[in-house]
Amino acid sequence: MNILDWKTKQNHVEVPFCPARVVLQDFTGIPAMVDFAAMREAVRNAGGDPVKVNPACPTDLTVDHSLQIDFSKCAIQNAPNPGGGEQKPLARLSPLKPPLRKPPPCRGHSGCRGPCEAGRSPGPFPAQIENTPILCPFHLQPVPEPETVLKNQEMEFGRNRERLQFFKWSSKVFENVSIIPPETGTAHQVNLEYLSRVVFDVKDFLHPDSVVGTDSHTTMVNGLGILGWGVGGIEAEAVMLGMPLTLPLPEVVGCELTGTVSPFATSIDIVLSITKHLRQADVAGKFVEFFGSGVSQLSVADRTTIANMCPEYGAILSFFPVDNVTLKHLKHAGFDKAKLEVTEAYLKAVKLFRNDESSSREPEYSQVVQVSLSSIIPYVSGPKRSQDRVAVNNMKSDFQACLNEKSGVKGFQIAAEKQNDIVPVQYEGNEYKLSHGCVVIAAVISCTNNCNPSVMLAAGLLAKKAVEAGLEVKPYIRTSLSPGSGMVTHYLSSSGVLPYLSKLGFEVVGYGCSTCVGNTAPLPEAIRNAIKQGDLVACGVLSGTKNFEGRLCDCVRANYLASPPLVVAYAIAGTVHIDLDTEPLGTGFNGKSIYLRDIWPTRQELHTVEEERVISSMFKELKEKMEKGNKRWNLLEAPESTLFPWDLKSTYIRCPSFFDKLAKEAAPPRAVENAHVLLFLGDSVTTDHISPAGSIARSSAAAKYLTSKGLTPREFNSYGARRGNDAVMTRGTFANIKLLNKFIGKPAPKTIHFPSGQTLDVFEAAELYQKEGIPVIILAGKKYGLGSSRDWAAKGPFLLGVKAVLAESYEKVHRSQLIGIGIAPLQFRPGENPSTLGLTGREQFSILFPPDLLPRMTLDVKTSTGKVFSVIALFENNMEITLYKNGGSLNFVARRFL
Repeated sequence: MNILDWKTKQNHVEVPFCPARVVLQDFTGIPAMVDFAAMREAVRNAGGDPVKVNPACPTDLTVDHSLQIDFSKCAIQNAPNPGGGEQKPLARLSPLKPPLRKPPPCRGHSGCRGPCEAGRSPGPFPAQIENTPILCPFHLQPVPEPETVLKNQEMEFGRNRERLQFFKWSSKVFENVSIIPPETGTAHQVNLEYLSRVVFDVKDFLHPDSVVGTDSHTTMVNGLGILGWGVGGIEAEAVMLGMPLTLPLPEVVGCELTGTVSPFATSIDIVLSITKHLRQADVAGKFVEFFGSGVSQLSVADRTTIANMCPEYGAILSFFPVDNVTLKHLKHAGFDKAKLEVTEAYLKAVKLFRNDESSSREPEYSQVVQVSLSSIIPYVSGPKRSQDRVAVNNMKSDFQACLNEKSGVKGFQIAAEKQNDIVPVQYEGNEYKLSHGCVVIAAVISCTNNCNPSVMLAAGLLAKKAVEAGLEVKPYIRTSLSPGSGMVTHYLSSSGVLPYLSKLGFEVVGYGCSTCVGNTAPLPEAIRNAIKQGDLVACGVLSGTKNFEGRLCDCVRANYLASPPLVVAYAIAGTVHIDLDTEPLGTGFNGKSIYLRDIWPTRQELHTVEEERVISSMFKELKEKMEKGNKRWNLLEAPESTLFPWDLKSTYIRCPSFFDKLAKEAAPPRAVENAHVLLFLGDSVTTDHISPAGSIARSSAAAKYLTSKGLTPREFNSYGARRGNDAVMTRGTFANIKLLNKFIGKPAPKTIHFPSGQTLDVFEAAELYQKEGIPVIILAGKKYGLGSSRDWAAKGPFLLGVKAVLAESYEKVHRSQLIGIGIAPLQFRPGENPSTLGLTGREQFSILFPPDLLPRMTLDVKTSTGKVFSVIALFENNMEITLYKNGGSLNFVARRFL
């Protein structure tokens, strides 16, 4: 009845929801599985049966975030990698590598110089990576993987062996857990291409597919008509154990798409335009559903790209109902005729099928936002936030404005007399000139765009035309191509564009998240020195979803999100300080100036190649190969004991302390008394600021810990890879070099320990407070916890002793994570903030939580100066209060086994 009366009940009643399945990626999946292992230990110690601790909900974990780019076309080197993992000789790294035989070169075509099999007798040479076929573009016959893929894969298996063995153990001992091994593809891609059912058929009982995942971009599957969204690892663990998600009945915003797409606008341009419209419409915490005549113009690839950006405009999910376009895609993806017929009949019967030809009126929505596709022109996004769109034809002037603006969300505050500085640099025997806006990283990476054949093929066709025109990319630019799955490599190969991408430096480096999470290879030393010498605003251009400052590399200050063809174009230009309409990308053969318009592929070209190359056989073949796994994974040994045999010397996997005080009954919430402020933060503090995912800085608290364990900087690896070790992750909390703490006044991972007056690393200050028995809180501005969902962005502050966060507003997923670990999210009343209340952050704060705590209850906060003000306890429902009173969902779930 509450749902039927949705107009009056929205945001006022709770709706329990049990997803059909859970998907995890390894960065957030490993702490979840470590918690399960620790829970088994705690249940055994408390007298329970550890064998009962299993996921009740089907769970798939994709190992896709451990790839680091140690080797690329211009970076096959022995220098330390950004994560610091030790680079041992390749022959010793992995004894599981199959022997290689170099087949003779193909002689069947004048243009082919690679070792394809055309014209040879049957009997394929050994495949190096079974699930990522590379084809000779002239004969469409298998050839060996590029050297870079093999070397990066060996490095990945070598440095992550402990983690992979833990995953293998998890797949053996836990029921309802499936592990997708490394080098298969990203969690988003695998979920879309392989795991999605659209309609579940369990013993002839049909129900819609639905999913939650420990990645905010789980929403990609919304483009297939599957209800799914990202949650924190803590929430996901509760769902895995059979608990429903409880959320307020949401508002549903209808986004009406009208008009016709411009031939020069890619799906990325559509994504960024819709992102801006929906952010302006304030859809945070709401469901979005797309409708209107424009929907039918979008392919499923376009829809999944749009849905994948859903977290960037703050909505819980963005849903495209199944329609005839979806059914056509599913047919290409390998759904058999019987399955398609059942899917269509069921969805029509339950009114979940969208029919353009229906004369019935559109659904009713809480709110309608209109977007005209005709008005969309090519955009990039940056230089620091994904929501800051810049029209490509305004890029030059906008970047110039960023140089002039004060340091902040867009500005770099470069003095006028320094803005035209040029720094000459010698590299590989040639002199180059660097200036503000120079591109030093250009990455087509495995995230949003790689699910979309049109934009990837556009990049390849543009590269082909560029090479044929005589254009090149400067050798110092870190170029890389990290496809979302072997399917992408397959159609780039079969369409004949991969060699041209490679010619420009965009070689396939591996399959997984890399540049987007800070795992790029270091820039050449000469380039780094030149950037620092000239204090240059160097740029990275990537086709991903995250461009927070300092994320790609500490010396790259400006990062722009762009479509894959524009990534290639800016790499060729070598700068973002260019008007692509009026200035040439470079000089081609015979000294001719080549403009972007000269090499931009037409829609007809893209349509022809896409129809010919992206075919159902690719999906079928790759699904078969994913099911086989790969040899390194299949031969990896792992224990089979009920309890995980913790290695006390391990710096990757450690039993966390969340269950140390587990008791059968929960204690009532305690008041926070005389708490100091650990950090005084501003607006848009991201989960990257709270819990870094990239490399471990040598001067950080985490580095000091790892050094004390006998590791060298080359062996540090990354924060993401070490999320199974709470000692590393706690020290990495708030360790981002771009963290702006108002107590310090400049970006630095520092704070003040007020009892002593010392300026210390955040971890060191928190450690002192804990030794002194003093609780701490955090003061923050708007949109605290923006960005990717990360459970360590809540677990880390909890282990630092943080009892509450006082902020003006929160990103939804992060707010839930705070509650799930036992930290109270408190919100200033509308119109109030630390500034209007006259708070300096140097006061001590006391907060009383009543036993009868209610959702959104107003609480009084008292300071040591005598000031009293009110805040809102940002619990949305009774279940969240129950979790908070239990000290978080982990302890709540563990008590069920006692």
